[in-house]
Amino acid sequence: MSASLSLERVRRKVEAGETLSDAELSLLRAEAQRDSGPILRLALAHALINAGAERDALPLLESLRRDFPRDLPVRLGLARALLGLERHGDAERLLTEVLAQSPDDPEVLKVLAVLGLRRGETDKARAYVADALARDPFDAEARLLKEELEAVDLPPPPVPQEQVLRPDFTAALTAALGRARVVFRRQGKDLLVKLATGGVGRVDVGSLYAAYLEAPGSQGLTAHADALAAQLGGLSSGLGEEGASLEARLRPVLRPAGFEARAVGALHRPGPAGLEVFYVLDDAEFVRYLPESALAPAGLTPEAADAAAWRNLSAHVAKVGCVLIDQGHIRPSKALTGLWAVAEGDGHDAARLLLAPQRQALAELVGEGPYVVSLARREFALVCLESDEKALASLARLTPSPDGIPGLFRLSEEGLSPV
Repeated sequence: MSASLSLERVRRKVEAGETLSDAELSLLRAEAQRDSGPILRLALAHALINAGAERDALPLLESLRRDFPRDLPVRLGLARALLGLERHGDAERLLTEVLAQSPDDPEVLKVLAVLGLRRGETDKARAYVADALARDPFDAEARLLKEELEAVDLPPPPVPQEQVLRPDFTAALTAALGRARVVFRRQGKDLLVKLATGGVGRVDVGSLYAAYLEAPGSQGLTAHADALAAQLGGLSSGLGEEGASLEARLRPVLRPAGFEARAVGALHRPGPAGLEVFYVLDDAEFVRYLPESALAPAGLTPEAADAAAWRNLSAHVAKVGCVLIDQGHIRPSKALTGLWAVAEGDGHDAARLLLAPQRQALAELVGEGPYVVSLARREFALVCLESDEKALASLARLTPSPDGIPGLFRLSEEGLSPV
């Protein structure tokens, strides 16, 4: 390659904002020393700025300004170096002079936009970028600045909460129950709590911990535990409450195999895909499992309770919405991601997938199955088409929450089966 062609390639790299190798920088420096005009010396200054060496570029640019005081690219290069050195006031004074000289030059407007960004003056920066794009809608640098400004407009990421481990949570909850004079006893990973209406209720600490991790609030762990203790202190079994009959308040839920060890005495039966079907009372605050001992007083058989629970659940089809997985968090998405959430948020969404009306709603929005399902979050079910490899990989990477069900499941007209 000839020296002239090699030099031209180096200049194009500088214009693209790329960092030169030592050999390329030496070539450009040698050629600039032989050149009496501003072009190669200015290219050398920009190469130094691209490499983060604004202090080395500044004397060269100041020399160029003395030699070519009216040269617009030289003055813009000097302003760029001043910005890199965070001498914003000097850069602004120079750019104000340049703008008066060339009010319609988009290059000036772009450097002013960068200054606005550095100072946090996004409204000014946005106006300069809009002006530059009005003059040249295809200006790549101006479009990049516009994207950067749009990113600035996004809400800041949530402040990381202090990590609270489950033993710390359990200790805080038991201390709060003691302060509230609520009679309780530890049993394995659960708590047995004396109910306000008499009798004993089993509290699934894992579910309470998962709910805390999902929405810890701003008051801190101790205040959260005190509020929970107050609720648990006034808890009743719900079995003898007035209003709707026990049968009308039953709903089915899916739980992993072996869950009966955590919900001792609760009515359950084998479910699909190795899961188990349990029955809970419809309650917005707590998950209250139906004890087998409550059937006879209510005049129910296990089969009648099962039929009533599924009948009650089928009366309401859950909402389905597009979501994305962002660092383990599930967020709504306006763009199509291939991931969908069956998300009524009442804890029954996994069971709803076994109902024909819910599968019909899913097919109308997502397309005909089969589907792959993740039950990694208890408060909703995540679904993608089995044919969508990218969405399937996202589901496979999702870590289950403490009360979620690990693994993936296949949902088809035949029902739910393990993947």
